[in-house]
Amino acid sequence: MNDPVALEAYQWPPSNEAIAEKIGIDPRSIIRFDGNVAPTPPASARPAALARALADVNEYDRGRYQGLREAIALRHSVGLDQIALGAGSDEFIVLLARIYAEGGTVATVPSFSYSMYKFAAAMANAQLSDDVEGADLVFVCRPNNPTGELPDIPEVRGQLVIDEAYADYAGVDALDRIGQGAIVLRTFSKAFGLAGARVGYAIASPQTTAVITSRQAPLSVSSLSASLALSALGVPLDVSGPVAERERLAGELTALGLTPIRSFTNFLFIPMDNPVELVDALMPLGLIVRAYPGGLRISVRDELDDDVLLDALSHVLRGTPLASRELRHRRATAETLLNVRLRVRGEGRVLVNTGSGFYDHMLQQLAFHGGMDLRLEGVGDLETGDHHTVEDMMRTFGEALDQALGDRRGLTRYGEARVPMDEALAHAVVDLSGRATANISISPDPGMAAHAFESLAQTARITLHVTASGTNDHHVAEAAFKAVGRALAQAMTRDGSLVRSTKGSL
Repeated sequence: MNDPVALEAYQWPPSNEAIAEKIGIDPRSIIRFDGNVAPTPPASARPAALARALADVNEYDRGRYQGLREAIALRHSVGLDQIALGAGSDEFIVLLARIYAEGGTVATVPSFSYSMYKFAAAMANAQLSDDVEGADLVFVCRPNNPTGELPDIPEVRGQLVIDEAYADYAGVDALDRIGQGAIVLRTFSKAFGLAGARVGYAIASPQTTAVITSRQAPLSVSSLSASLALSALGVPLDVSGPVAERERLAGELTALGLTPIRSFTNFLFIPMDNPVELVDALMPLGLIVRAYPGGLRISVRDELDDDVLLDALSHVLRGTPLASRELRHRRATAETLLNVRLRVRGEGRVLVNTGSGFYDHMLQQLAFHGGMDLRLEGVGDLETGDHHTVEDMMRTFGEALDQALGDRRGLTRYGEARVPMDEALAHAVVDLSGRATANISISPDPGMAAHAFESLAQTARITLHVTASGTNDHHVAEAAFKAVGRALAQAMTRDGSLVRSTKGSL
């Protein structure tokens, strides 16, 4: 029996906890620009998407997730027998090296490309080659990681694999090459925002797909991941926001003297001689970017995160003072520790997790119907009851909302909504007045609803009137929280550039 040969392992970046311990900061303050992933999960990634899969989690999927494969085939206008599912694109990269280049040669286009190709070649005992035309297997990373460029597809003798992990951002594909024998790889990790789910797929001719699936382990994708991917395909993919943010970030970086290569992806590559210096300067500020030989790679997140990075780069390069990260908020008391990230004009992506189940759900309803993106997590002394946790949860949210609204310039200011829920009816009126006033009547109150709204009004500095009544206290409270969310959404709509007060300020 031959002894196994140790290979160089793929090196994952350190965890937030490891970085925090090394440099002495709170791991929750770290923002990562080194993963090329979406800044938030997709709106489709909700517990309801997993309900059926969880109900059947004791079973195998006998059809190899036929529903998901059918949805992928429909998306690309190919046959069901042309789709193979895998655990991200990486499973296929390794598998294809073993199928087509065992003991042979592997080339990549461009030569400075995704490091996984090198590891796949090593696992197949293959040699990396500069001879693209003569290699047994050629990976074309299009668009390319880490540079973001869109390389041409060469003519090759061996098996051509076109890795399109970032193709959604480029708006191009090479599916026409499948008829000539190429294999195209795609993933749900990037534009779909499901990196943690680890779902990828290969598109090829029926004959080639049969070869690929015959070499795979059965069901390398979990049923939960498959459900998340299928739910994601049920919502039209819109990358216009990330693409616009990429261009904005590129322009701001250029203004700082850092000129990125034109990118067709969700990241930017900035050529420089010693990128490690900048990586090391940003890390103590809780910002993680990635150095490569000859350049720095920065993932494009959203405007809030990217502005934090730009502010830090200006500080490092020009010595300007650091601005506070107003929309990443933390509240710590003797009873609770809560962290919140808020974008008031979002897409309803909401996670609230404090352990206070009912009121977590209520705040989720408020934020969702308010059109916000909210992530609020933390712990409280629930062993003494809900009071401290619910109060501080709403106060923390209110503080973040107050900061997000700023001077409230250009906002409609007033909002009103009526929401029924079965037998219950709620009416909410909001004024972004800058003055904390609450007039709340909830009957029957499940216990903390009125106090929750009072806490919100105090720290958000809003005037809030709520009346809600019915016979079921859950329905009454939920209608009230939804009504407040919808009233806030109306009050926060854009209405010119003025502060809506004759005094000129709120």
